[in-house]
Amino acid sequence: MNVFEAISKRREITQFLGKSIPSEILERVLNAAFLAPSGNNLPSREFILVTDREILKHLAKTTPYMPWLANAAAGIVITGCPNVSKYWIQDASIASGFIWLSAVELGLGAAFGAVFHAEDHIESNSRETHVRKTLVIPENRRVLAIMGLGYPEKQPASKELIPKDEIIHYHKFNGEHNN
Repeated sequence: MNVFEAISKRREITQFLGKSIPSEILERVLNAAFLAPSGNNLPSREFILVTDREILKHLAKTTPYMPWLANAAAGIVITGCPNVSKYWIQDASIASGFIWLSAVELGLGAAFGAVFHAEDHIESNSRETHVRKTLVIPENRRVLAIMGLGYPEKQPASKELIPKDEIIHYHKFNGEHNN
């Protein structure tokens, strides 16, 4: 599969088969996260692999929006280091995309569970503290998200997308596309 095929096949998978993921597959996904670019090549993001079922069930309670994590075969917690780079959010987000696309490439399904909440600092602190205490994450790290991974129970149908010309602009906002 090439990267364009992985991008077009990517779906949020929240229903997983009860099948474990071989460690060599998980290591390939983690390597993709490791290889993701970061501003000035700074180590502004770190990753924690979780495969323990009880820990995944506990992490599923981080927000009301990720009960699916309890049934995932693995979770990758994506943390950021604000003291290393002010671009930790961007760097951790890019790594999330690399994780997701590598999962698709390897036949896995993935779902993104947002933990960091940019607009509600109290909610973000509550969510991040839940994950931080569970996984003994140092206070100087932020928790961006948890990616749930597993073999898809079923492949969702393609979503109807917003027309491309409403999203992509040429030369200026609402500029016309001339070949």
